[in-house]
Formats: sequence, structure tokens, C-alpha cells
Amino acid sequence: MSLKINCLIAQSGGPTTAINSSLAGVIHQAIQATNVDQIYGSLNGIQGVLKDDLVNLTSSFEDSSKKLMTLIHTPSMFLGSCRYKLADPLDDDSDYHTIFQQFLKYNIKYFFYIGGNDSMDTVDKLSAFALQHHIDIQIIGIPKTIDNDLSCIDHTPGFGSAAKYIASSMLEIAHDTYIYDTKSVTIVEIMGRNAGWLTAASALARTEYSDAPHLIYLPETPFSTSAFVQDVRNKLKDRKHVIVAVSEGIKDLDGQYISANSTGTDQFGHVMLSGTGKYLEILIRDTIGCKVRSIELNVLQRCASHISSQTDLDEAYTLGKEAFLLAAKGETAKMVTLTRTSNDPYTVSYSNTDVSNVANVEKQIPKEWITSSGNDITKELLDYLYPLIQGEVPVTYKDGVPAYLPVTHLFR
Repeated sequence: MSLKINCLIAQSGGPTTAINSSLAGVIHQAIQATNVDQIYGSLNGIQGVLKDDLVNLTSSFEDSSKKLMTLIHTPSMFLGSCRYKLADPLDDDSDYHTIFQQFLKYNIKYFFYIGGNDSMDTVDKLSAFALQHHIDIQIIGIPKTIDNDLSCIDHTPGFGSAAKYIASSMLEIAHDTYIYDTKSVTIVEIMGRNAGWLTAASALARTEYSDAPHLIYLPETPFSTSAFVQDVRNKLKDRKHVIVAVSEGIKDLDGQYISANSTGTDQFGHVMLSGTGKYLEILIRDTIGCKVRSIELNVLQRCASHISSQTDLDEAYTLGKEAFLLAAKGETAKMVTLTRTSNDPYTVSYSNTDVSNVANVEKQIPKEWITSSGNDITKELLDYLYPLIQGEVPVTYKDGVPAYLPVTHLFR
């Protein structure tokens, strides 16, 4: 029997600028390993395993360091994604049997799942099933999410680049707004259902000449519409233009979302929100009556590789490499992590945690990092955010647009 083994990588959840960098880190380390024969990728997350929809990554990347480098700078998910919740095996274990039959078919001994909270739930469930049934396979989670809401890790890959995009966009919105000699309110809605990390990052747009955003509202603090209107009125006394950053998931004192509408829930039970900025726009128009507009960054903040953070991509790549090394040591049911060891100069160390510590746990902004007024952030939070957006990534262009790795394999 051959001592060579195969490994399988999949991506899940929402896309980011850095998730392919983690994928590249795993591929790089697997290619270097002497015990690995083939590296497979599952298309559309765990659903690709269930459907036997795999691609051979060894043949694609083994002889092309340039292609691997392009993968690092390619946004979104090269392998595609899914939002698929595995049932409790005590209720229905059919998916588990199919998945592990596929692992056996392809001689998979290392399985890597790159994703956020819900993806770590999948890693946790598969690891527990393998342990219970004495199946020899290493299952490792690799973190990613622009929301920065995973526990047991200082910050998540993908967040730094999204924060850099949000800060840059907010500064450009401010420049756009300042040109008019008319009182105005601009409301910028930023992703964040229950954690306001992304919205807080808008404060990084503040410069020596522009202090926008002038108000910041996060889901961690109850939102009062009457206090909001008064905050805006007070700001308009001192300035012509008020720019507001608001999380899509802000809630009132009763815990109800401040949103024009919601579109139900996803497979994991998360409320899908839309219209928070529009709701507040109408509120300001009806109460104050000045010029007002709302802007929803929406999916634009997820995959802006043309303005990604070099720090973010480097850390994502290293976490991918660390995940492979962890599996090679025989570890399983783990998620690779990083810890900040110094803020100035900024340094991190890499480690791991039991994935059960991460699955379905949501990390919010500490209350002490939000001002007592509930409409801004503290210096401590700004200092935490600042290192994560550092470093510019050289972008290769072709015919005037960024040259990314083709994803035609996802079109079939």
C-alpha cells in the first residue's frame, strides 16, 4: 500500500479578498510535502464533496509559481462557495456517510475547510463524526470572514482588506460631499449583522483635514431613533455636512433590527437585512428636512482586491501554510489562529485552538471600545484597527482592468 496520501481543500460562506491567499498557502505547503500525491479542491464547499464535484489542484499549480501568486491576488473564492448546514448526525447522518465515502474514494487524509463561524460548525461536526467512527483523517479549519467576528483569534483574514476598502471609500465619499455649499447628511450603511467591526473601520478614514465619519453606530449598542436625530441636529449646528457610518444590524432598545425590510433567514438562521440606511435617510428627511442620501456599500466591501491590505494577504497565506503543517503533525478538529504579540511594531504569532471553541460563537466589539454616547469609537479600537490595513498590493492589469485568475470551472 502506498504511503502517499491526498488532501482536499474547500471554501465556504461569504467571499473575501484574502481567502484565496489561504488557499494558496495550503497548496504551496502541500506541493512541498513529500507524502502528498494529489491535492484536490471541492467546488462549492462541502456540497462539492457531496456531489463528487472535485478538481485537481496539483495539475493546475504544481509547475506554476506565477499562477499561485496570481491566485493570492485574485478576489472571492477560486473554488466557489456554499451555505450548507450539516444536520445533527443523530437526526440524519446520510450526508456524513456520503462525505466520508468520498474521502475514502479519493484517499483523502487531510481535509481543510476555509470559512467563518458556520464553516467551523461543519469542521466541528465532521471531526466529531470521524472520531466517533474511528476514521483516520485530519480535519482542519482555516478562518476567514470580513466580519471579524470569530472567537479565539485576534482578527480574521479578509477583515483587514475590507476595512481598508471601507476607510478609503469613506474618505472619497467625504471629498464628494464637501464640494457642495448646502447642508447635507450622508448615511453610509456597512455590513455587520451583530458585530460592528467593519463599521468601526470607517473611522480609519479620518485625516488631519477631515473628521468624517462624524457619527458611528454599531450593533453592540442599542440604537434610539430620537437620539440619532438629535445627534445629527447637534452636528449640523457646527458643520454643513454630516457623514454617518451605520451597521446594517443596528437594533432598538427591544432588540429589533432598525431596517426598512428583511428578506427572511438563511440556512443557518441568520436574518438577511437590507434597507437600514434608507430607513434612516427617510427619518432624517421627515424630521430635519435637509438634503440627505444613503449609500449601501453592500457586497463591494467584500472583494476589492485592487485595494487589499498586504498585511491581510500575508497573514492569510501563512495561516494556510500553518493549517497544512498542523494536519501533517496528526492534529485534527482544530482551527489555526493568530495572536497579536505587539501593536507597535505590529507582530503576530500563529497557533491553533479546538474548533469547538469557535463554531457558532460570535465575537463582538468590547463595550469599552465604544464611546459612552454610543455614536463613536475609542482610541483603543482605532489602535487595534490601524495595523490591519497597512501595506499596498501591486496589482497586475490587462486591457485596463485587474488580471485575476479565471474561474471558468465554476460556470459548468
